[in-house]
Formats: sequence, structure tokens, C-alpha cells
Amino acid sequence: MNTIALYPGTFDPITNGHYDIIERAKKMFDQVVVAVAASVDKKPMFTLDERIEMAKVATQHLDGVRVVGFDNLTIELAKAHNAKVLIRGLRAVSDFEYELQLGYLNNSLDDTIETVYLMPKLKHAFVSSSIVRNLLKFNGKTDHLLPPEVQKIIGSMNSCTLQ
Repeated sequence: MNTIALYPGTFDPITNGHYDIIERAKKMFDQVVVAVAASVDKKPMFTLDERIEMAKVATQHLDGVRVVGFDNLTIELAKAHNAKVLIRGLRAVSDFEYELQLGYLNNSLDDTIETVYLMPKLKHAFVSSSIVRNLLKFNGKTDHLLPPEVQKIIGSMNSCTLQ
């Protein structure tokens, strides 16, 4: 049986915490689809295409991992990719309430798709895309928070595009 898991998120940008979840999910499931949400309401720092490219470059060496962009309901995307599992990351107790509500919502839309919550390794527990974006705005050090390939892409971007 080929089990496909969908890991949706904004990934603005993809961090070492995200990468850790992807790597561990891949050990549990045959395929992992990293789904980069357009998330226009969140006003992301990076375009959808840039975020997709960063996720692809960060995960290109992981067999069975692919990256897609989306702008529809997560549960509909899961169905389109034959995913039976949604992966969600939990860093802290503060994430739990929101993620639990989202899990219940998705279950109410399709009770055949399960949600699995994964915690990143402790060394990545404080890492979030919003922390990275704040550091980038002030030219702060981010190489310990991002996959090296992503750091390289961001480093090559013009600093005025990161404002």
C-alpha cells in the first residue's frame, strides 16, 4: 500500500523546523507532498513561486518528496493527490489549540483523511517562518535556521525585495 501524506503550509520561507518534519514524515509514509499555500491573506514576504522553489531545492535529495503550490481547500488538495494523511507541525502548546481546530475542521470535511501531528526536534522548536522573516528584515543571521540551499537563494536576492 502506497501511503501519501500531504504537508500543507505557507513556508514563508521553509525553515529547518519544516525540513525536520518533512524528513521524519518521509520515514513514516511512502510519499510526502509538500503543499505550499498561496496564503494571500497572510501577505507573505516571498512570492508563491519563490516559496515553491525554496521548498523544491531544500527537499530535492529526498526520494518520495514532491512540492506543489495550491490555492484551494487543503482537504480538496489532499483528495486530488490521493493523500490519506495530513501532516501538521506542533512547536509549542500555543500551536496545539489552533491545529486541533484545523484537524477537526478537516475531519468534518472528509473523515477518511487523518491528521498526524509531528513535533520538530527540540533544537528547532523555537524556529518559525515569522522569526526568520523578522531577522531578514534587519539583515540578521539566519543560516542556522534555514536549509543551506534556502539560505543561498535568499542571500542571492536583492535586499530591497526582502523589505
